[in-house]
Amino acid sequence: MAETSNWPDIDLARSAHAQPGILAAVGRTPLVALTRLIPGSRFELYAKLEALNPGGSIKDRPATGIMTRAIRTGLVDARTVVIESSSGNLAIGLAQVCAYFGLRFICVVDAKTTSQNVSILQAFGAEVDVVERPDPVTGEFLPTRLERVRELQREHPRTFWPNQYANLDNPLSHQQTMREIMEALDGHVDYLFCTVSTCGTLRGCAEYVRRLGASTRIVAVDAVGSVIFGAVGARRLIPGHGAARRPELFLPGLADRVVHVSDHDCVVGCRSLVRREAILAGGSSGAAVIAVHRLRNEIPAGARCVLILPDRGERYLDTIYCDDWVRRHFGEVPDLLTGMPASAAVP
Repeated sequence: MAETSNWPDIDLARSAHAQPGILAAVGRTPLVALTRLIPGSRFELYAKLEALNPGGSIKDRPATGIMTRAIRTGLVDARTVVIESSSGNLAIGLAQVCAYFGLRFICVVDAKTTSQNVSILQAFGAEVDVVERPDPVTGEFLPTRLERVRELQREHPRTFWPNQYANLDNPLSHQQTMREIMEALDGHVDYLFCTVSTCGTLRGCAEYVRRLGASTRIVAVDAVGSVIFGAVGARRLIPGHGAARRPELFLPGLADRVVHVSDHDCVVGCRSLVRREAILAGGSSGAAVIAVHRLRNEIPAGARCVLILPDRGERYLDTIYCDDWVRRHFGEVPDLLTGMPASAAVP
């Protein structure tokens, strides 16, 4: 049985936003002005720094929201085994929450999961279950990982599957994200650039904006090769951005505009962000940077724009920020001082 020494100390009657211990540090991340990213821009640009959540990403919000709701409602108790398929940020967020509550957590990952993420999961006490082979029909790991989740559920008498792609507590947690942005900018946000994978952030932010009656335009930033908005699926290199299947949380009309960004563009965006703003961020943050560059001539003068930057760049040092990896996959390394011959090159 899992160690449960923390369990009696948890006040589960408190508000969903008043969390115990380390979980109290989830959310309320800084919103900073970006003054150097687009020289000469006519609009204001801000970044929501989700890397400063304690687990290092925006996924700390749904991990905390899903698990604390499950505990309050009795879906999870000290005997429950938490099982989820995730190889990245949500896995780390869940591992941290489960470590705090003394819960056993089995994380189903695949052979492409980075050794760094596996080490972080294990440091939090998670059990890592590796799926070695992709689905023979689609070539994707997600179907076989989900089948492994179902197998593990059958093997254990009491389990809880957070299911980030369908759990409504995922977008609910991001209504708070959008509330924080609105409050920081006195309710005046003209454009929100939001990358998509589970559609939790997109849906939560869009629903908050519409409930508020605000005129904010929501720009969804998807990956080339993602099927979320009906495009043809293809191989993608950058994790946590896009999806091989449309999530259950998806709803038509969530976004006012959709921008598709390639893996190569993500590299250019990330390296531009760290060079110009000294923000070391993850792959999907680079996608958001490129999206605002794509639309920069359409954004009216004086408009107020916000980028959500989902995670930190240290987890991408062996990929996006590694020159050898970039050369191997793209044949060239961005020279952000002189520019580079690419469709996404930042001027």
